[in-house]
Amino acid sequence: MTDRFATTPFGGRSLSHAMFAVQEKTARAREKLAGSDANHPEKWALLRELTQARAAFFLSDRTIAVLEALLSFYPETLLDGSAPLVVFPSNAELSMRTRGMSSATIRRHLAALVEAGLIIRRDSPNGKRYARRGEGGEIEHAFGFDLSPLALRADEIREHAAAARDMARAIHRVRSEITIHLRDVSKTIDAGLSEERPGAWEAYADELASLSGRVSRHLPLETMKTRRDALADLRSKVEKAYLDTLSNEEMSGTDSSSEHHIQNSNIDHHFERASEKSQKRTAAPETEENHKAEAGRSQAMSKMRQRLLDAKLKRAQHSDPWPGDLAAGPVKTAALPLGAVLEACPQIRDYARNDIGDWRDLMQTAGLVRSMLGISPDAWERARETMGDINASITIAAILERAGEIRSPGGYLRALTDRAEIGQYSVIPVIKALNGEGRA
Repeated sequence: MTDRFATTPFGGRSLSHAMFAVQEKTARAREKLAGSDANHPEKWALLRELTQARAAFFLSDRTIAVLEALLSFYPETLLDGSAPLVVFPSNAELSMRTRGMSSATIRRHLAALVEAGLIIRRDSPNGKRYARRGEGGEIEHAFGFDLSPLALRADEIREHAAAARDMARAIHRVRSEITIHLRDVSKTIDAGLSEERPGAWEAYADELASLSGRVSRHLPLETMKTRRDALADLRSKVEKAYLDTLSNEEMSGTDSSSEHHIQNSNIDHHFERASEKSQKRTAAPETEENHKAEAGRSQAMSKMRQRLLDAKLKRAQHSDPWPGDLAAGPVKTAALPLGAVLEACPQIRDYARNDIGDWRDLMQTAGLVRSMLGISPDAWERARETMGDINASITIAAILERAGEIRSPGGYLRALTDRAEIGQYSVIPVIKALNGEGRA
């Protein structure tokens, strides 16, 4: 009868079936432990195990901090679950040992510990936490929080902690494999492009882009494994394509004797999807190492995009890429002189068939360059309808000038078209800004 005394919560809190079930399980486990020393876990070691297994118990890190504060009020190092282990700190003392956590927050996390079945609330008749001592100073009755369920579930906690460690190791291993595959595939594609070897390198790059991006630690393991397997298949295809282009002399040579071999010390190549809006990336902590890594990735991406663009344009110039709908028809008056546009965007001259002598030449060249930049025909037609042929062509020239800085030229053009539809876009400040950058 005494063990059943004061098990219901004080005040307006109601007794839930979960609370009652925990009390019953604790009582039965205690009966099994009677006279046994088999389960006396060390409290701080058990807390570390629970910290690793907290996801299995649906506990947050702050809930673990409140439990740590409760354990600090228990004077012994070992937890003997065969008897109640009641601690009775005041709210003020709990707040001090949780580094100033508010009373309302502490109550919320205490309720989470009760619901998880790791502690039992032992409320006094007036809701206060205290202990009654006998004539010899020993505690006869204590009202507060009983920690014995934590000790009685030590084996379960250890099992969940071991499973969590196994999962963490598996995730780390798969993430490492993904990183290595991304690096090796991107370097092989980079070599194929820079050495101008035959092969479907653009198609491989597009496939790699769909499998790239930040590898979040919170992705499910199966999702990571699917991505790793797809990258492994792509790596096999890319390496085979590259090896098929090697001659016997190249296979027997070394890096130092190969004039075509390019050494690149930047090992962190990453590809991204075409649409920035559709890709959500988890932000990394703002540290100096992250800034350097991000700078390295941006530099590698710029080089890779430029090689892809040059390779596509070189092949396109041997065909007849000029869009017929831009070759004829009246040309509207432009808001800028052609010379100012070409001065601000000199790179577009490199892709013209016979230089750029008038607006029609610029429009024809822009029609070619937009496909080389990966801009879809729909995005291009919409830009022409909204901005006009000349302004759309000037915009393409400006995007080409900054191709190394723009992640998704197609998405960028669509965003500018959206602004143009509501009258918030003009090519004049764009060209003026590029002219300013060129003089600087």
